[in-house]
Amino acid sequence: MAEFYLGGKKVYYETYGTGGEPILLLNGIMMSAKSWTPFIENFSRFNRLILMDFFDQGGSARMTGAYDHAIQIAAIEGLLAHLKLSVVNICGVSYGAEVGLGFAVKHPDKVRRLALFNGGARTAPLLRDIGRAWNEAARAEGGLAYYLAAIPVIYSDSYYENHADRMANRQKNLVPYFGTQEVKERLIRLTDSSENFNVVDKLGALGMPVLIVTAADDYLIPLREQEIMAEGIKHAHRVILPACGHASMYEQPLLFSALTLGFINSQNGEFVIQ
Repeated sequence: MAEFYLGGKKVYYETYGTGGEPILLLNGIMMSAKSWTPFIENFSRFNRLILMDFFDQGGSARMTGAYDHAIQIAAIEGLLAHLKLSVVNICGVSYGAEVGLGFAVKHPDKVRRLALFNGGARTAPLLRDIGRAWNEAARAEGGLAYYLAAIPVIYSDSYYENHADRMANRQKNLVPYFGTQEVKERLIRLTDSSENFNVVDKLGALGMPVLIVTAADDYLIPLREQEIMAEGIKHAHRVILPACGHASMYEQPLLFSALTLGFINSQNGEFVIQ
């Protein structure tokens, strides 16, 4: 648990482990560094694990006006400089995948390998309007409207039906949280920061191996969006998870861990088959 300051604004981060390849895990829009707690032991056993909160998340500074992904990319730049890391492996989920992709496009020399789960290279019209619906729900009284608009859709229908007790518990805990005005304002700003995200025409700058993980039942990022990324990235490796939704790391935690750690820790980037 530590912090540094960028332009007078606090950036919260955590590090675990000391050996192996450094892995920076980047949060989804409603997450914080604490959301990765179930994965810390596995990810830090043979690697240096780095977690961080973007601005308007967790322990990092709250913003007061509109911004875009550039400020989150600057936070990653500041974190790497603070930790004296010239190169890092990045794994991002959803919002974190988009910010991580934006960072890699800007600094391809600073990313050894890039794993992107449930993210796209742009905010497509469908996702843009889903985000706007979330923001309208955030403006309603209490937290139930936001919960019902934002949470069920991030899970596959099979997971949602088969984990009714867990979903009921999440609703019990999250409705009061989403009903807090300060939380609503942060979520609105974070959602708005993705409104104009689009790096499709910059994907050719990526020379590192990139793992693109798609969930077959992702209702926020359709399969076509990951196809666009795979078509534009030279060394793209694509995996499709069946019967899985947008929150793939929670629906399939073992697969999430195995895919990420295997991809990052494999020493050979190319194999010659005789």
